[in-house]
Amino acid sequence: MNNAAQRGLTLIEASIVLAIAAIVATSAVAGFGDTRQSLRIKGVAAELASDLQFVRSEAVARNQRLQFSFSTLPTGASCYVIHTGPESACTCAADGAAECVGAAEPIKAVQAPTGIGVTVNGKSSAAMGYDPVRGTTSPAATINIASAEGIRVRHVVNILGRVRTCVPAGGLSGYRPC
Repeated sequence: MNNAAQRGLTLIEASIVLAIAAIVATSAVAGFGDTRQSLRIKGVAAELASDLQFVRSEAVARNQRLQFSFSTLPTGASCYVIHTGPESACTCAADGAAECVGAAEPIKAVQAPTGIGVTVNGKSSAAMGYDPVRGTTSPAATINIASAEGIRVRHVVNILGRVRTCVPAGGLSGYRPC
């Protein structure tokens, strides 16, 4: 008789370990997708808030009225252009670059990543003007940034051009609820 202890795993034990590892990996991948989408929304919201402050200070520095124009491309992507001239003078081209008519000059154009929409006061196209003397914004606006998955961030721009950021439904860390 051989009384030596057996070492190693049986086929059943190895299969159970692999099944548990597959379940853990699947749930982790789903969580990474949500985290990635949340980070994309936060990135778009941060860039937009920064650009709203930039256009205000740039209007004062240039001593010229500037426009912040939002539009939706034919592909469904959202875009905005900071520019001189009248509010309807610049829009986004299909590739996200600025297209201006007349003497209007684009300063910056930004296209939101696919799957993230930007609306202003409930509309997909709008414009806000920045006064160089008072540093005010006209009109005041509520800007919503939303993903197809329902993650949302809201910027409220008051008449003084100040931006307040919140999350309508909560659930996104780093922002207070609206």
